[in-house]
Amino acid sequence: MSTPRVALVTGANKGIGFATVRSLCKQFSGDVYLTARDPERGMAAVQSLQSEGLNPLFYQLDINDINSIRKVRDFMKEKYGGLDVLINNAGIAFKVQDTAPFEIQADVTLRTNFFSTREICNELLPIIKPQGRVVNVSSICSATALKKCSPDLQAKFTSDTITEDELVKLMEKFVEDAKSGVHVQQGWPNWGYGVSKIGVTVLSRIQARRMKKERPQDRILLNACCPGWTRTDMAGPNATKSPDEGAVTLVYLALLPPEADEPHGQFVIDKKVQNW
Repeated sequence: MSTPRVALVTGANKGIGFATVRSLCKQFSGDVYLTARDPERGMAAVQSLQSEGLNPLFYQLDINDINSIRKVRDFMKEKYGGLDVLINNAGIAFKVQDTAPFEIQADVTLRTNFFSTREICNELLPIIKPQGRVVNVSSICSATALKKCSPDLQAKFTSDTITEDELVKLMEKFVEDAKSGVHVQQGWPNWGYGVSKIGVTVLSRIQARRMKKERPQDRILLNACCPGWTRTDMAGPNATKSPDEGAVTLVYLALLPPEADEPHGQFVIDKKVQNW
């Protein structure tokens, strides 16, 4: 018996992640895992989709816990021999009116959106199967924040030769500069979320480059995308897109046909490749 194909979506108990699981359940030929940090919320989300006649599976995953990441990695390896689709959707954003000091917001936001996403990729990219698809959910905010950076930082972030180590050092430097209260003088925008998503977009470009070099025959496609301004807890009720509309580009990238060679290493909005 051949092993069924498998897709995994992080942070999927609500919002865009939840809508992505719903869409994959309808279009992806294989098992679809809805993951969430909180098992109760995750199971409630699964039951909600089951009531629509869909059949997602649940796996508990806290992207801020390396042991939780390794547990899901080992499970996918043992049960499916790897992963066919990985959608890194989990992330956080502080509300505009949040009173937490900027250095705390910068630290917490980058820890989740950049450093934990990177850890997931470090653990799960090696088990992506040939013709696999990886989607890192970034944001148009990454492009907006990039324009607010100093010319020196912009040059580093848009370089085609930036390494992962160099990117990690830059992300660490932003947090350090924020804690010291000198981030603006050092050329950074006053925007933890925007910087965290610069990290995700650039990380995706680096990972895609590496994938092409190390596994050229496997035709794995890895991209970053922006779902658009979507009505979620994060973006609020006035956003222009429904969660199902927000999920469209994620699902498009996840289901690129096996023979496709592109997009790869790109930043995609509304199914269109953007300049970076």
